[in-house]
Amino acid sequence: MGKKKRNHLSRREFLRTGATAGVGATAVAAGAGAPALAGLATTPVEAQSERRWDHAADVVVSGAGVSGLAAAISALDQGASVIMVDENFDIGGHGMVSGGIVHLGGGHSMQRKHGVQDSAELVFQDWIRPDHPLARYNDRDLVRVFADENAPTFEFLVENGVAFEDRMTGPQMASTVPRQVPTVQWPNKSEIVTSVPSRRGSGLVRALDVSARKKGAQILLQHRMTNIIRESPSSGRVLGIAVTHEGRTLHIQARKGVLVATGGHSNNLDLRRTFDPRLTEEYFVAGDPYSRKSGDGEVAAMAIGAALWGTANQTNEAERCLRKAVHIGSRFGYASLHWPADSKIFHLIRGSGLTDVDWANAIMVKQTGRRFYNELEDSYAFIAAAMAYSGDPSKRNGGGPIWAVFDAEAVERQQWYPEPPHVDLDGYFFSGDTIAELAGKIVNPYQSRPMPAATLQETVTRYNSFVDAGKDEDFEKPAPFHKIQTPPFYAAWATPLIHDSYAGLRTNTNAQVVDTHGQVISGLYCSGECQGGFNQHGLGRAVVFGRIAGRHAALHGDQV
Repeated sequence: MGKKKRNHLSRREFLRTGATAGVGATAVAAGAGAPALAGLATTPVEAQSERRWDHAADVVVSGAGVSGLAAAISALDQGASVIMVDENFDIGGHGMVSGGIVHLGGGHSMQRKHGVQDSAELVFQDWIRPDHPLARYNDRDLVRVFADENAPTFEFLVENGVAFEDRMTGPQMASTVPRQVPTVQWPNKSEIVTSVPSRRGSGLVRALDVSARKKGAQILLQHRMTNIIRESPSSGRVLGIAVTHEGRTLHIQARKGVLVATGGHSNNLDLRRTFDPRLTEEYFVAGDPYSRKSGDGEVAAMAIGAALWGTANQTNEAERCLRKAVHIGSRFGYASLHWPADSKIFHLIRGSGLTDVDWANAIMVKQTGRRFYNELEDSYAFIAAAMAYSGDPSKRNGGGPIWAVFDAEAVERQQWYPEPPHVDLDGYFFSGDTIAELAGKIVNPYQSRPMPAATLQETVTRYNSFVDAGKDEDFEKPAPFHKIQTPPFYAAWATPLIHDSYAGLRTNTNAQVVDTHGQVISGLYCSGECQGGFNQHGLGRAVVFGRIAGRHAALHGDQV
């Protein structure tokens, strides 16, 4: 009797052929909600000898934001095929809701046009300065390659359709000459998820999206990466990723490389507290709820041995992680992002917030009902006081909710309308005819204990006495400021928000991920906010290292 025919490829055959039976190298439809190919197996990630790939490409990019789009175009320019995945319903990530300010220098065409004298060497020297807190902790090897790639990357953006305003701004951050150039907002308002005139970031990501698709990138939206597939959990090259889509697990093969560009870890409670234990659950994230900074990429990479890098940058006091709320009475009060009621996702936002706050009109109290700092301040000392222990033994980490308390006269002075859609009445904005009634109404998922009515009344009474005296004896808030005395009284959510991620995975200068033993994980790349080692906030660094990663993966990713 003859031997039975084998049902599965051997491991050696699998690695050699890519196990692509039944699916072509680019057999996948672009766009949102692309269907999974029928009849293909979705075996567990660990069962490598039995896995069959649902999709395949040379380079697979997880995250269709600024860095991922730049990487995709760079890889396509070198002849590689590209599949991008993103968990959101649209491309762009936090770049879509950004101000669109691209920080690039080195003597590019816009700088020359406006007479700005710059060079790659000056970029390098600026961003390793020992006298500047944004520069002193940086990995100087990463800064060197960043500096050398600045000018070519600006021209790369222009070549790929990004329109810039005809002006330079700065110098800002650690730069000593103007290097910031604003992009032009995307002209089609219906394609701008925020419907906010100041969201120039749409012009950057939409232009890159158009270019990437035109050059052949295939983009799978509402596909969330769950695992990075490696030959073994701790050795060998990266083979691809696993994603979930509509309840199914799909496997995507990467013949040359996988890029982690998932946007940082700000929304990942456990990972962000790795850097600062005080960053507990009450702190929302700037840019939410359009896209999450889930930490998925970092977590998946660390699961196969990747190292973190440049962690001092996450907690430095200059580019601080936590920012003062500017729009109050809503969960999403980040300074430069005011969500309008006509936003396509306003059902998730629920309140734009009362804006243009003059803090002479209000006080800030913790859940204890007590003030904690001069409300006019916006410094690291203010943020540290906001996060300080408030005396609740059930919650020693994190500062708890911060509430802005004010009265009807303040509403009149500010010309506010304290009703929806400006405020979120579902736990983030309250009113009462007395201070005691107001305190009793404050119920919020992050308010771990009721606000003591007597304490809040004592706080308001004491503050009013400072107004009479013309001097704040507790926190030296400068006069003039106003009494809180005319009903109705209000309490608006004013808790600080988490900004961007400033540390992440360790990479070398080719954007290849490095493990905890200092060795490159073959076939794995990282760029954008997931990448550690270089604390330059903004879009420039994301584009530079995305471009580097895509180019290297396309040209050298199949080399062990």
